[in-house]
Amino acid sequence: MMAAKRINHMPNMAGIRGELHVDEPMSRHTSWRVGGPADWYFIPADRDDLIHFLAQLPAQLPVLFTGLGSNLLVRDGGIRGVVIATHKSLSMIRMESNGSIYAEAGVAGARVARFALRHGLVGAEFFAGIPGCIGGALAMNAGAFGGETWRVVERVDVVNHDGVASGLPSSAFSPAYRHIDLPEDCWFLAAYIRLQEGDVEASRREVSRLLRARGESQPVQSANAGSVFTNPPDDHAARLIESSGLKGTRIGDAEVSSKHANFIINNGDASADDIERLIEHVRISVLHKTGTELVTEVRIAGVHHE
Repeated sequence: MMAAKRINHMPNMAGIRGELHVDEPMSRHTSWRVGGPADWYFIPADRDDLIHFLAQLPAQLPVLFTGLGSNLLVRDGGIRGVVIATHKSLSMIRMESNGSIYAEAGVAGARVARFALRHGLVGAEFFAGIPGCIGGALAMNAGAFGGETWRVVERVDVVNHDGVASGLPSSAFSPAYRHIDLPEDCWFLAAYIRLQEGDVEASRREVSRLLRARGESQPVQSANAGSVFTNPPDDHAARLIESSGLKGTRIGDAEVSSKHANFIINNGDASADDIERLIEHVRISVLHKTGTELVTEVRIAGVHHE
């Protein structure tokens, strides 16, 4: 849990090449377009710059890694500590000599899907349906269209709070549905993705079909964070929410989407508190009406307004 005390002092970070911002509004960096300020917001120049920054960071300073902010609710009181943004900096993607794809944590999932197809590889099509970056996809074993991240991961690079980077095989992890065990002060730097050669044109057509279907069934044009709840075993969160009569339910300017019940949209002026209270209202209502307790898929971070 993040400390609530505001952190106003940062030691001199010698040799840092990236951008370090103070009191950065997180509403600029989340797909829900809500969230109070981060005490510090760091955009590293590249992977080496990030490692150098972490090596100098005081051990007691909390750190939150973010990508596109597409699976994140930041509370209105903001983030105590440092937010590290990866999507503009950890953006390297390349083919390795052994045929695997190296993709850094800030590479968008859709970019991985396109890169694989350009190189004649299939099996990464599902990444086109993941709105976030590889770092987040690794952290939650993100999936779409029947595929899951860790099924195609061969190994990963990680870094800890001391700035020590290391490589680990995928066998060091035990992926579960929308979950992966990773020490609290450890973050993903990159993934090495192993795919197979195949019918690229057929895969392109399938990706296009699936994305069209997603656009027809999900409120992709509205400010949202994707699926709010994970699917219970042998069921769907959207079905349970809809059957509980919750489509269109609003708190403030936050609304359960009438297009897809497992999406909550910001109609323009919602606060993070509106969204969080609506999430809890949906969870409690579904529990009372169906006996199933939904588990949030989105990550909630930060502190409430004092």
